[in-house]
Amino acid sequence: MASLINTEVKPFKAMAFHNGQFIKVTDADLKGKWSIVFFYPADFTFVCPTELGDLADNYPEFQKMGVEVYSVSTDTHFTHKAWHDTSDTIKKIKFPMVGDPTGTISRNFEVMIEAAGLAERGTFVIDPSGKIQLVEINAGGIGRDATELLRKVKAAQYVASHPGEVCPAKWKEGDATLAPSLELVGKI
Repeated sequence: MASLINTEVKPFKAMAFHNGQFIKVTDADLKGKWSIVFFYPADFTFVCPTELGDLADNYPEFQKMGVEVYSVSTDTHFTHKAWHDTSDTIKKIKFPMVGDPTGTISRNFEVMIEAAGLAERGTFVIDPSGKIQLVEINAGGIGRDATELLRKVKAAQYVASHPGEVCPAKWKEGDATLAPSLELVGKI
């Protein structure tokens, strides 16, 4: 399996439920700003609402960083609206909830579980040029943490704006970074 890191997002178009309306979302919407594409298996399930609720709680922080979040499942945009209307947790969501009933987007990001017609728990961070900078895939029973995702997006943004520097493990905004060089080899 080839890595998706530094590859361009493949073309797609889909409908989403966003702020009480149905909107069209395309791969072009992921360009010009930092984006997160957050795949989850299905609406009206168990781990998924806990993850999406956590993401919704942290969404204002992502927005302050200039990051748009797109949640994606193989449900339709109609199902997303019904879930939004009936779940207190999902009502908190202010980011686009993208429907992928054909599985095109899930296949583009290589997270489609063909036998089930569902997406894996995949997280993708995309830079403003439309290139994928972070890929994480979790098993179905393992929920993700939005605060850890915030940290990783901050690191990706830092590295992008500071050529020649890298962020070590557990790096947090304001911490020291590294400048890879021959002098550092074997000294860390």
